[in-house]
Amino acid sequence: MTGMKNQSKSGPVWDQNFHDDFARLLQWRRDVRRFDTRPIDEDILIDCLRLAVIGPSVGNAQPWRLVRVRNEARRQKIYDNFKRANADELACYEGEQRMTYGALKLAGLDDAPVQISVFVDNTTTVGHGLGARTMPEALAYSVVGMMNSLWLLLRSHGIGLGWVSILTPDDLGRDLDVPDNWTFVGHLCIGYPMQTSVTPELVACGWQDRLDLEDFLLER
Repeated sequence: MTGMKNQSKSGPVWDQNFHDDFARLLQWRRDVRRFDTRPIDEDILIDCLRLAVIGPSVGNAQPWRLVRVRNEARRQKIYDNFKRANADELACYEGEQRMTYGALKLAGLDDAPVQISVFVDNTTTVGHGLGARTMPEALAYSVVGMMNSLWLLLRSHGIGLGWVSILTPDDLGRDLDVPDNWTFVGHLCIGYPMQTSVTPELVACGWQDRLDLEDFLLER
């Protein structure tokens, strides 16, 4: 296998080429909002989903629940939900920041060929509650970990992903007719990006610069 030097007792040992390639993959994994409308390869999509859901979860609960939204009427309801929530968000800003926000394209709901809503099942009995009794939020964290794996897998095939969070969860759950015990985590827009860059769009437009590691890392 390319990038693997050998097999040790602790598992694969990856070479420097792999580390360099993986670092580039992380740099190029951007939140995509502008999509080419051409369809993506269905086999690639399913393979990426299958790989994403083999990742770890608290207690091996596998609490992710995915709804692929194909119905155009339901898609339109999600888009209308976004527009209402986005208008509410815009009202929270003033002056130049309000103008900047209003110019942002914050979702690819109008052009992404694939859309998947992701939920967490907080009442699952799979995993028997291991690790989730003291930290029930670990179920949702597990779902986010799966989403991040999917993000990287898709990007490795040249496919982009945009995570839409500017939505009213209760309305979305009702419009998709999901069980009441499912909690919305994020709506994913998936497709080939219209443009790619290692610079996050919110940095490029002047909304928010990246911070340094030292701003996050504490020592005690």
